[in-house]
Amino acid sequence: MHQPNYFDPSTDEYILPWTYLHAIKDYVDMAAHLEDVPAAKAVINFAPILLEQLDDYAKQVAAFLREGKAIQDHLLSSLVSSTLPEEPEQRIILVKACLRANEGTIIKRFPCFQRLAEMAGRLMDTPEDWGYVSDQYMADIVTWYHLGWMGETVRRRDPRIKALMEKGSCFSLHDRHELMTVISELLSGVLSRYRRLAENGQVELSFTPYAHPIMPLLLDIKSTHEAMPGAPLPLAEAYPGGEARTEWHIEKGLQTFERYFGFRPQGCWPSEGSMCMDTLKLLDKHGLRWAASGESVLRNSLNLEQTPSNLREHQDIHKPYLPEGQKIGCFFRDDGLSDSIGFKYSNWHADDAVADFMHHLENIADVSTDKPGRVVSIILDGENAWEYFPENAYYFLSALYSQLSANPRLQLTTFSECLDQAPASDELPHIVPGSWVYGTFSTWIGDQDKNRGWDMLVEAKRNFDSVVASGRLTAEQLENAERQLGICEGSDWFWWFGDYNPSEAVRDFERLYRMQLATLYQMLGEEPPEHLSHAFTHGGGDPDAGGVMRQGQET
Repeated sequence: MHQPNYFDPSTDEYILPWTYLHAIKDYVDMAAHLEDVPAAKAVINFAPILLEQLDDYAKQVAAFLREGKAIQDHLLSSLVSSTLPEEPEQRIILVKACLRANEGTIIKRFPCFQRLAEMAGRLMDTPEDWGYVSDQYMADIVTWYHLGWMGETVRRRDPRIKALMEKGSCFSLHDRHELMTVISELLSGVLSRYRRLAENGQVELSFTPYAHPIMPLLLDIKSTHEAMPGAPLPLAEAYPGGEARTEWHIEKGLQTFERYFGFRPQGCWPSEGSMCMDTLKLLDKHGLRWAASGESVLRNSLNLEQTPSNLREHQDIHKPYLPEGQKIGCFFRDDGLSDSIGFKYSNWHADDAVADFMHHLENIADVSTDKPGRVVSIILDGENAWEYFPENAYYFLSALYSQLSANPRLQLTTFSECLDQAPASDELPHIVPGSWVYGTFSTWIGDQDKNRGWDMLVEAKRNFDSVVASGRLTAEQLENAERQLGICEGSDWFWWFGDYNPSEAVRDFERLYRMQLATLYQMLGEEPPEHLSHAFTHGGGDPDAGGVMRQGQET
């Protein structure tokens, strides 16, 4: 699970709601499915920057319910506002926000929500008519938006949610407060549920370095060319002090993880599965037992001439490997099976999808009878995929965990348990730098907008280094500036730059990226460069290309 930092320092508010929405829909459902099948096991990975946001949301909502304090998220606070927007422009903004959901599996699933959405669609063509829209309409659409994003396990089990859905319309302020109370309980309880699952031995919790950076690019921008020869790179030849910053993200990430869960993790899903030999050396140095990446990274590495011929010929993705000279075991994602869940099975009947998945696993088991220590790594997004399944994948996940845990030929396990049973032994002399996406870094570097984003970051880092060297920052100011720099180094900004993403999303992330950089300059006591006041991307694709973007399939 991961989300970037959506907090806009210039407005002191979260400008995108995905952290709390995924929490009440996906993080709680994923925990509930595991709780429902005690024999099931899984590895759950959290990005520390997400843990902090979940904690902040939980505290804000609790403080609102307890003391009436303001919630720093416009969409969430509108749910319980006694004075909904009056100006047509403000109403349009709020209603558009309430339509950012999958039309087929969320909006159209609920007739009351669909009717409200259809009314909004007609009104979009006549902005002058928004002055006639009632407060009750606004209250109902914001209520249905949050009901639509509610976890399926909550929808089926919580009597308060059932009652609100049965009511269907004319929601009162009391109704909306009741819904906010449920949201508060979900937000405040989600991390403790995963901690209990870990303490029970059912889940292994792992981490990603603090703000989700692409560590190989911090260490060496030119490592891009190993998997993408000839790709255009930023003007900057290197990221200044990249090794120190990579270590900072690892150390800060471990500290943050331990603060929330009470123990240090044994494993790491590097951001987007991005790894290289130097990244693994740093993780090994910090005592991590395992890391994981994508199948294409392994295949690129196995195909190298210096790889032993027996490994190169067999191309076995179903076992852990050791980077030469290191102790850290590396697991690699079975792309076909992982992507079947992430992208294909959402259109299948749940029973057919699970049967197909089990059939593939049993075929792998058939050819592995004389190969001890074989493990199939199914690694995917714990957030975005389920929105495309009916009922948030309720039937699929229930059947999947039940059948996997009951099959005598298969053993659900964790990566640390795999290493306990059969330590990695085959050494790779070199791992080609890459990520789970195509085995390259093309999603984060290599085109005009992404490269421009890197050059802006390098410029800010040089300014940071200069100010730090001057010694004018207090210890507290330096700590805050380091964290802000870490946020700017996160990978998600670069993911969204590119014309293959919906233009509205590109615009949102590009603006927030510039705001984060500008905040860093201000923390350093410097004037932000003029170019941070202007958009630098070349737009995106169709702004109506499908509600919430299906960003990635990892974790």
